[in-house]
Order: sequence, then C-alpha cells, then structure tokens
Amino acid sequence: MCSIVMGATGGKNKTSWPEVVGMSINEATEIILKDMPNAHIEILPVGSIVIQDFRLDRVRIFVDIVAQTPTVG
Repeated sequence: MCSIVMGATGGKNKTSWPEVVGMSINEATEIILKDMPNAHIEILPVGSIVIQDFRLDRVRIFVDIVAQTPTVG
C-alpha cells in the first residue's frame, strides 16, 4: 500500500513506492520520477544515519545488495 498526500494544487501525490522494492536503483528512480518529476532522490546504504528534517521534494532509496563478486585490485 502506498501513501498519498494532497499536493499544493489540490492533486494527490504519492509519498511511498512499495512496488519498487527489489528493483535496480535505475528502475526505481525512473518510476519515482514518473510520479514525482521534481523529486530530489538520495541513494543511501541501508542503515545510514539521516537527518530527520521533512522535505516534500526528497525521496530516499536505501540499497544493500552486492551486485558483483568483490575482488582485490
């Protein structure tokens, strides 16, 4: 279930995107920007400490999956 708030012009705006869980960062970003073109998207590791100020233009994507084998060099 996603959350919706009333926008400044009276329209409804999404505030969460549960449908992007499990997608790549690029896919998730694309979907979020379709719904919220003016979003400032922050990509952060899971568990990151974040400032608790509330901004209607910020969307944080938390990631934690290793995509390739880590190697020395």
